[in-house]
Amino acid sequence: MISYYAALQVSPDSTVQEIREAYRRKVKEVHPDLHNGTPQSVEQMKLLIQAWEVLRDPRRREDYDRRFFGVSRREDFYTFNYPDFLREQNDTEAHAKLIFYDLLHDNPEEALALYDAMHAGGGPELVRYLGREDFMDCAFLLAEEYTHREEYGKAFSLFGAIIRFEGQQPYFRHFMAEVYDRLREVVSQRMFFHSPREELAEGLREILTWELPDRELAVYAKRLSELLLEQGNRRKATFYFKRALSFDRNVGGTKKLREELGFFESV
Repeated sequence: MISYYAALQVSPDSTVQEIREAYRRKVKEVHPDLHNGTPQSVEQMKLLIQAWEVLRDPRRREDYDRRFFGVSRREDFYTFNYPDFLREQNDTEAHAKLIFYDLLHDNPEEALALYDAMHAGGGPELVRYLGREDFMDCAFLLAEEYTHREEYGKAFSLFGAIIRFEGQQPYFRHFMAEVYDRLREVVSQRMFFHSPREELAEGLREILTWELPDRELAVYAKRLSELLLEQGNRRKATFYFKRALSFDRNVGGTKKLREELGFFESV
């Protein structure tokens, strides 16, 4: 009998949310479109779909577990406390896994406290212990939590890490639209009004070095132009507004900036 848990690389006590996340990750790895439709990739895809369809449904999952493990075996799984096991290990790799576990199990306070402790004084990156795919998901969840807590600098850094990794090798793919939305919210709606101006300017300059769609770069170049003009640096404000237009001549919200810098439609 095939182990659906092994196929998705999850434990038998995983929540539906964890199984959903695992299914999404595995599909990205084995999808036939990424492997020229090889028979092996097609079969792997079928197995993942079967596993997801069974494990997402409580009744089908219970029946599967009863047939695959037997009652006593399943009870053994539920006596194992995974987070306590990780805490007892008291090493960096276990703590990295515990951060991800706590985020997935609605325990963000402990996850963020542990993450901050790991990175105090320039600690090691989570990707060294979680692997690239888990790190990407973990970084997104961490960035979301830091945004909620108005720690925008930390959220910014994590979104930046996601974008840099995505540029090296696609993982989120069509989910990157959501990452761009969150980054835009942090920079344009949160940092722009709540962060020190120098910190914001430095962040905007950094963004312009990232591999982003032109329409996204246009927004950040325009924001930097507005910030520089606010600080009285008209020359650099003009430079970055020209950069914004070079990325996207139709970038929105530029009427006031055009008037103040003396730009007209013919420019």
